[in-house]
Amino acid sequence: MVRRVVLSIVLLVPAFDAVARQALACPFCAAQSQTFTEEFASMHVVALTRLVSGPPAAKKDAKPGKLSGEDVPKAVFEITKVLKGKSLVGKLKRISTLYFGKAKPGQSFLIMGVDPPKIMWTTPLALTGRGEKYLARLGAVPTEGANRLRFFQSHLEDEDEMLARDAYDEFAKAPYDWVIALKTEMDHEQLIQWIKDENVPASRRRLYLTMLGVCGTSEDLPLLERFLKSKDRRKKAGLDAMIACYLTLRGAQGMPLIEELFLKNKKAEYADTYAAIMAIRFHGTQSKLIPRKRLLVGLRYMLDRPQLADLVIPDLAKWEDWSQMARLVSLFKDADEKSSWVRVPVINYLRACPLPQSKEHIKELEKVDPAAVKRARTFFPFGVDKKDPKAS
Repeated sequence: MVRRVVLSIVLLVPAFDAVARQALACPFCAAQSQTFTEEFASMHVVALTRLVSGPPAAKKDAKPGKLSGEDVPKAVFEITKVLKGKSLVGKLKRISTLYFGKAKPGQSFLIMGVDPPKIMWTTPLALTGRGEKYLARLGAVPTEGANRLRFFQSHLEDEDEMLARDAYDEFAKAPYDWVIALKTEMDHEQLIQWIKDENVPASRRRLYLTMLGVCGTSEDLPLLERFLKSKDRRKKAGLDAMIACYLTLRGAQGMPLIEELFLKNKKAEYADTYAAIMAIRFHGTQSKLIPRKRLLVGLRYMLDRPQLADLVIPDLAKWEDWSQMARLVSLFKDADEKSSWVRVPVINYLRACPLPQSKEHIKELEKVDPAAVKRARTFFPFGVDKKDPKAS
């Protein structure tokens, strides 16, 4: 019960915040960490180095707990290339810093530093030869657009996992428009291979499905339909992106299949239904391939499933579908312990509605459950933000 109340709060204003995030970044992609570019920007010094010698062995007569930071044995690294902060490094040729690994001398490392003039060095990060070349080239990569993503596209699923992860994170944080602009340079067959590969993490599969939605054709539909209908969870990994991709390539004619599998189907798993809603939400905010009127038909099926209706009520308000007012009032009145969380979203729908009868309904429903009306006003004192630059 608590989980669903919290979920209603999170979803309500922003079915809306999710839309804002999608406008800024690749839909359905969640970055796993800071990119190297972001890390470098936060540092004063960035250097490629090679291990000269590991820390000397502790003296036999050393007393545990008595060493200060200055006295702890340190490894020595030779600077081979300064990527940032040359003026701060000056004539410094070697860096002494803590290192507890067992690498052999000659191993390449990335070391970064902050707070000059007495620079504090980060923990050394071991690099492969590929990693060293990759980091050395980052400074020359264009700062925006398809020109930037072009570099990282060549490192998706790189044999060096560190590079594959960084390339994915760059795509995950890139504006969706940049991804679209890369269309003619995408390797369609490679994307298909990665999507079929069950060893590819779901997060990355979402990216490849998003890219397939950009460069794919109707010939890809049978494969997607086979995955959508599969009972194997592995084949449906990244389902939200898969549905969005399918609808991008199939258009409005693809809606009946999605409705039958995930929206009308009361036996559909919660995660699958939510994935379908996210995909429809994407198409209603970032794409005009499918008219909103058609997308709303799909979302309204969720009102036949009272326990999940709260997932779409914010979208009905956001997209100004006031045709469902009477139905939502009934949902409020008929709510039981299993669907009571629908009441706050219903009140906020009515608060957002410009029609005069909505205010009368709020007064009516306040008599049924004054606590729900109070919660709506407390958690959302300014109501629902209906601003939508892409409204159709």
